[in-house]
Amino acid sequence: MKETSSQPTPTAPRTAPQAPAPAALAAKVRTLAPSMTRSMQRVAETVAGDPARCAALTVTGLAELTGTSEATVVRTSRLLGYPGYRDLRLALAGLAAQQESGRAPAVTADIAVDDPIADVVAKLAHDEQQTLADTAAGLDTVQLGAAVTALTAARRVDIYGVGASSLVGMDLAQKLLRIGVIAHSHTDPHLAVTNAVQLRTGDVAVAITHSGATSDVIEPFRVAFEHGATTIAVTGRPGAPVTQYADHILTTSTARESELRPAAMSSRTSQLLVVDCLFVGVAQRTYDTAAPALAASYEALAHRHDPRTTR
Repeated sequence: MKETSSQPTPTAPRTAPQAPAPAALAAKVRTLAPSMTRSMQRVAETVAGDPARCAALTVTGLAELTGTSEATVVRTSRLLGYPGYRDLRLALAGLAAQQESGRAPAVTADIAVDDPIADVVAKLAHDEQQTLADTAAGLDTVQLGAAVTALTAARRVDIYGVGASSLVGMDLAQKLLRIGVIAHSHTDPHLAVTNAVQLRTGDVAVAITHSGATSDVIEPFRVAFEHGATTIAVTGRPGAPVTQYADHILTTSTARESELRPAAMSSRTSQLLVVDCLFVGVAQRTYDTAAPALAASYEALAHRHDPRTTR
């Protein structure tokens, strides 16, 4: 059983996260800006909006440009995942080079109430693609590999999520079950805690929450952590409360939130990408048993998809 105190402190992942690649910088800003102070938001949005100009600035120059302090610039750099401002400048230079080569995606406007349906399709498709690209660019593959290892060896997997995240949890549970991994998705918070109490070392608990602050997800996740289960948090806020109890943190991205496009839409897209990465990783590690199990599930259900059968 893991040791805890009455006032839990953040638990560091077992493997240190890597600094984001240049392509992930804009995604990091979009994901973390809502939780930043206003001064840090100014720094983050400035460097993401004009990386070429900012890459040429010293820490003093960027502080003057954004009307903040050198300490704020350094803190923002670290919050974005870079050890210091020098590392952020290198990433900005790389991002600027990508934009000059034409690889950076164009930014589209939010969906308007009077948009033609063709424009709605185009804008949604662009935002979905951007969300997936941002999530892929920012996903820590070391953390992902560790999570796959834990799931591969798990005696049992419990998954917690509510609302749109619960749909993603059910998707993960279904995928794992089809390759022989005992997995259950819990959407009732009382049953989730009841099941979490039964977890032990060798089990895995997965929390899926974009905000990272959903109490109905955090409570069973905390209980699972305290009972020795390996814990995996899939969240859009790497410093959120749920990460206090996470052994491994997988960060998702999200598109710009608007009146007609709530965060739940784009967060679901990025969560499903992470779920698919986890599933494929486990299937690769357990291929000798996963392939026959998947084939057996297909065969068992095949008649339900064939209108010529009467069984």
